[in-house]
Amino acid sequence: MSNKAVIAGASGLIGSKLLYILLQESYYDEVLILVRNELPINHKQLVQLVIDFDKLGDHTAAITGHAVFCCLGSTKKKTPDLEVYRKIDHDYPLKLAQLAAQNGVEQYHLISAIGANSHSSNFYMKMKGEVEEDIEHVGLNCLHIYQPSVLTGDRKKSRPMERFIIGLMKVIDPLLAGSLKKYRSISAGTVARAMFNESIKKQEGVFVHASDKIKLLA
Repeated sequence: MSNKAVIAGASGLIGSKLLYILLQESYYDEVLILVRNELPINHKQLVQLVIDFDKLGDHTAAITGHAVFCCLGSTKKKTPDLEVYRKIDHDYPLKLAQLAAQNGVEQYHLISAIGANSHSSNFYMKMKGEVEEDIEHVGLNCLHIYQPSVLTGDRKKSRPMERFIIGLMKVIDPLLAGSLKKYRSISAGTVARAMFNESIKKQEGVFVHASDKIKLLA
């Protein structure tokens, strides 16, 4: 029986790292990526499906396999329209989860954020909390939710504020001990490796992984 993985958000910071890992490892013999624009990558295991995420339901038949990895996400600077922002960070991941459950996909892996809380007064944290809760109610056999703190790694576009925060975290990280360890910065590659490692385990239920736990899983 063949193993297939589906990635949404394969061009992003975590998604690109995950794609590299999945193509290097032998566990998945097909890796389908859902993209807005085709990526300049050729690999025998890779299948690219160019889609309009607003019409995700048109591609229901493709959302099959062992695991779906949702690495979709935007930023307020990149997407100032809050309705569009919510669509990318909430609606698309939820719809993808619904299609995965409908097609009997064994696992769903969602990138969220540390501090996600549906009752938060912060738009971003509230939205992340809501998508976590909404996807939990979909009825997936196995759901992994990753809540990384500040992400480090090479981004395609320069973001001065993010570079400043990452530099600041290098100073602050050693001071975050005990229960505060989960707020330490974490590399995108570490998150991606943890996602892969968890996906090859036989598990059922809902698992929530904060940054400190993600590092142990990687």
